Amino acid sequence: MEGNYREEKKYLEAKKKVKQVKGFYAHALVNIISVIIIVLVNLKFSPYYHWFWFPVIGIVLVTFIHWMLVFGVNILGLGKDWEEKKIKEYLNKKD
Repeated sequence: MEGNYREEKKYLEAKKKVKQVKGFYAHALVNIISVIIIVLVNLKFSPYYHWFWFPVIGIVLVTFIHWMLVFGVNILGLGKDWEEKKIKEYLNKKD
């Protein structure tokens, strides 16, 4: 009975993670298209002043933050598993 609950919980967590990854990929695709359009508009209407760097830097920063929330936190070892690892570490620690 408990094993079935754990499998269902893992499935729901995996489903949630896949949804987050899909959201990140959609966000990245929209940002790539946006950057291309911004650069083309800048070079078409004011080719001697490259103002497109300001919005591009902002878009890249926001995309990086989104990446950190979806992938990077786990890569750095600061995800949900971190809390469980620390609890086990303190429980197993000998006084």
